[in-house]
Amino acid sequence: MNLDAQWITGFVDGEGCFHVGISKHKEMTMGHQVLPEFTVVQHERDIQILHALKAYFDCGVVRKNNGDRMSYRVRDKQHLRDIIVPFFIKHPLKTKKRQDFEIFRKVLLMMDVGDHLNEGGLRKIREAAAKMNRGKLR
Repeated sequence: MNLDAQWITGFVDGEGCFHVGISKHKEMTMGHQVLPEFTVVQHERDIQILHALKAYFDCGVVRKNNGDRMSYRVRDKQHLRDIIVPFFIKHPLKTKKRQDFEIFRKVLLMMDVGDHLNEGGLRKIREAAAKMNRGKLR
């Protein structure tokens, strides 16, 4: 299945999610782990779309999400930074999801310079992540 870049943008506008999770992890420098993730979830009957996205981007995984839902996920920071982010810069999202993407991109840039490894940077990342996905921006 061949996917068109503009179709992908529209599909992600409706079905995708840019997320930054922050979880406690005692082995990490700050006691927390920052986990950026790009995800698209579909009913298992449409799994071929998720595999087509994986093939298009040549990264990520397709896995069971919950119940009869499957997901395409990219969590590797290098893949997010070098493949996913440049794609959505070149092919901008049209909905409010673009704001989530911009925050997501900002967090990745902060992580590139090690901001997630100090108290002030982690606080800024936490504040940014709180504005995503129906957070304070909405």
